[in-house]
Amino acid sequence: MQNQYELKFNDGHTMPQLGFGLWQVPNAQAADVVAQAIRAGYRMIDSAAAYGNEEGVGMAFKASGLARDELFVTTKLANPNHGYDEALRAFDESLSKLGFEHVDLYLIHWPRPWEDRYVETWRALQRVREEGRARSIGVSNFTVPHLQRLIDETGVVPVLNQIELHPRFQQRDMREFHQKHGIVTQSWSLLGRGHLNENKTITELAAKYGKSWAQIVIRWHLDSGLAVIPKSVTSERIRANIEVFDFKLAPEDLARIGEIDSTEGRVGAHPDQFRP
Repeated sequence: MQNQYELKFNDGHTMPQLGFGLWQVPNAQAADVVAQAIRAGYRMIDSAAAYGNEEGVGMAFKASGLARDELFVTTKLANPNHGYDEALRAFDESLSKLGFEHVDLYLIHWPRPWEDRYVETWRALQRVREEGRARSIGVSNFTVPHLQRLIDETGVVPVLNQIELHPRFQQRDMREFHQKHGIVTQSWSLLGRGHLNENKTITELAAKYGKSWAQIVIRWHLDSGLAVIPKSVTSERIRANIEVFDFKLAPEDLARIGEIDSTEGRVGAHPDQFRP
């Protein structure tokens, strides 16, 4: 199996470092796309209630022939469902759509700080973890103040925070906080939404290693200790994105990519401003 790297959570569970993302994949297409990913060697699938494709994930798993413990599945709480009771109901609905008795990782998708309900929502996630219906719990798009408040008020540290992160937006302060508290950093928009395919450093390294620009960027994430969830609906790219375990970037090349970081590099919404 190509995806041989595992990251350990602060609760003792583990997760494949490289997984398969499903943002913007329609439910009607999800079963086929996830099936292709499983055949290519992916063993971690990242879905969300807001993506509307949990049913397709469940269908692909049932058709795969894998045992349940052979596939790590993440899903996320949709934004309208913050609150203790609301989150519990939403979690039940996600489990039903997936057709699972448990998920491996359940995340709060966005903090929505203007509602001021993410702490009580976090307590609901603690409950489903205690019940064994979510093996691990974490968050997505939380900033340092959001994380610190969860820790201070509940004493429960998320196992993972999924944030926008790519060579043009490297989030060093967030990664430092995560490392201090034993939180895994998982990157979304890990390829910078295509803004890196013409970057001189990336293209030179692609030529040096005989890899595509996307493979160089994915390898940078892996060598930096980050979890990644590349997404594609194209068979060739689904396979190419996992064919990154036959090389590593030299320290000097990691340093070169480190210099790409920019304060203007964000391509997605700021967590304090995103109001879907």
